[in-house]
Amino acid sequence: MTRLNFRVEAKASGSRARACRFQTLHSEVQTPIFMPVGTQATVKGVKPEELAATGANILLANTYHLMLRPGAAVFERMGGIHKFTSWEKSFLTDSGGFQIFSLPNSRVMGEDGARFRSYVDGTEHLLTPERSISMQRSIGSDIMMVLDQCVPSTSDYQVAKDAMELTHRWARRSLIARGDSPQSLFGIVQGACYEDLRRQSAATLCELPFDGFAIGGLAVGETKAEREDFCELTAGLLPENLPRYLMGVGTPIDLLEAVHRGVDMFDCIIPTAHAQQSVAYTTQGQLRLERGVYKFGEERIDPACSCYTCQRYSRAYIHHLCKASEGLGSQLLSIHNLHFYQDLMRRMREHILNDTFAAFYREQREVLVIRDRDFPAKPTKPKRKPREAARQRGDYQLIESTQGFFSIGQRSSGEVMHSFVHPDEEARLLYAEQSHLSHRLREGGEEALVLWDVGLGAAHNVMAAIRVYEGLLADGHTGLKPLHIYSFENDLDSLRLAMDHLLKFKHLWHSGPSHLLRKGEWSSADGRLVWKLLEGEALERMPEAPAPHIVFYDPFSAKTNGPLWSLEAFQKLHAFCGHETAEIFTYSASTPVRASLLAAGFTLAKGRPSAAKADTTIALTPRMAQTNPFQRELLDHGWFGRWERSDRPYPENLDAGLIPWFLGQVRQHPQWVRSLS
Repeated sequence: MTRLNFRVEAKASGSRARACRFQTLHSEVQTPIFMPVGTQATVKGVKPEELAATGANILLANTYHLMLRPGAAVFERMGGIHKFTSWEKSFLTDSGGFQIFSLPNSRVMGEDGARFRSYVDGTEHLLTPERSISMQRSIGSDIMMVLDQCVPSTSDYQVAKDAMELTHRWARRSLIARGDSPQSLFGIVQGACYEDLRRQSAATLCELPFDGFAIGGLAVGETKAEREDFCELTAGLLPENLPRYLMGVGTPIDLLEAVHRGVDMFDCIIPTAHAQQSVAYTTQGQLRLERGVYKFGEERIDPACSCYTCQRYSRAYIHHLCKASEGLGSQLLSIHNLHFYQDLMRRMREHILNDTFAAFYREQREVLVIRDRDFPAKPTKPKRKPREAARQRGDYQLIESTQGFFSIGQRSSGEVMHSFVHPDEEARLLYAEQSHLSHRLREGGEEALVLWDVGLGAAHNVMAAIRVYEGLLADGHTGLKPLHIYSFENDLDSLRLAMDHLLKFKHLWHSGPSHLLRKGEWSSADGRLVWKLLEGEALERMPEAPAPHIVFYDPFSAKTNGPLWSLEAFQKLHAFCGHETAEIFTYSASTPVRASLLAAGFTLAKGRPSAAKADTTIALTPRMAQTNPFQRELLDHGWFGRWERSDRPYPENLDAGLIPWFLGQVRQHPQWVRSLS
């Protein structure tokens, strides 16, 4: 039994998001929760009653700053921070570890603690775990944090390991120093961006009687993808029955991603710090109110917002205050931003309780990244056009279509992936929908549906399949068949280039692609959706994967990737999946490709048309063709007649000695015997 009486109320399907509840010494707390940062026992520019009106329940104050000014004696005389500030709800106090980390040239770290000079009066101090806890006891916060050693997330392995082990020793000392205080105490998991250290840190701290755990050492140098990956890893290592707190994070999209990964609590200065830069967060994206476009804006900052600022003031007035550098502008924006953060937490909790979070997550991860073109605020240099090198990686380059969407092109051949229609739309229509993936998954059972993705490219087809699976979960479907995806690709630069330009390739806003590039695989929280990469030549790696039920066959054309469009390739593919009830979907409808598939033993059907072709191709294995459960429109004698008259009835690179055999295989194929009889 912890001091917080913590309990999980609901978990979201298709996500690790959860709604929880706990009781501090001063208030009941519902999660997910965002804690405004009041470093000096005040949230900059916002009065306590205004904070309460935004929906805030816990404020964060900082032990390091409050130790230096006003000091422990003031809090003890005044009866603690709640009476001192007239804030009746909860307080969490950071230990001071991050502030010590932020003074690398003004402190000396040792086993005892951190020795530094006060920025207030220049006096020397030693902050030990015991002194940190003693100060937090004097402050009287509801939740205290152990003193930890924070290092950059990009630190060398040994540096990260040493800091982690020191944090563990300080954690034990902090617990002893807490004694019989009714205040709760959280441990802090460290380990930088090293999976084994994160696992070791979580295992060590979870053996100790903490009331909750924080994920530390993130948002200090790593990439967004690394932060999300290590947040998900660490959250999954922490106990189900205790709160999880991601320290110092972040923007609204950061909070959404972390809740999706199982985090309960957050703090960050961004709502108020960005308010001072004229930035407002809204349900329509970020706005920078200093911009001239808002000079005559009569509407409120966010039409969907009910905060004090939005109920009373126009964009034009806030714009004027920001341009005039009036403090009221940042104050009103702070109130709005804090209200937006609290409302986002409330909406996430509501969707978790209603088990609609997965759909909400997919929708909001597109909305929350929308921002004014001038953001970040106050650029100091004219914007330069991006260097051409940034739009290239290896043999691939970024291509903008005349319709405004972006694709990946191969420099050596000049070919472009999905050049005529938006790649997400083509992936949905030709592959995810045409394969009846949703229907197959809803059939249920424990035997996995195996999908081969030949030609990973920028992962449009796989992400379309993943969206189908996660969409079914979001819509309340349970008992889905497991989905195991195997991607074959010999050059990952196309995916890496797309990952370099995430705003142009929104289908990659998911933890899967970054996991795949880093580790070669990704799986959903419940382990029933698995995505594995088999890098190298596809025909050589295919024997390593189980026989497929569905194949998305989407490599570059025969001109660029000849071996994958050869008779030999289709014969091998038939051997790998010929005994299954399987289907192969490809964008190609060329006569040589279709003839090669027929000669290899497949039965062929017309696929949906694409922007550039009247139809595409579906190849069925013999067992699948016997029943044809999805009523595919098989090629008939009309196509057979056109093939007979074609000047390209077989592949150009076919060995001359095989031509008579090849033509005989096509002519004698059971498909024509049935259609001509």
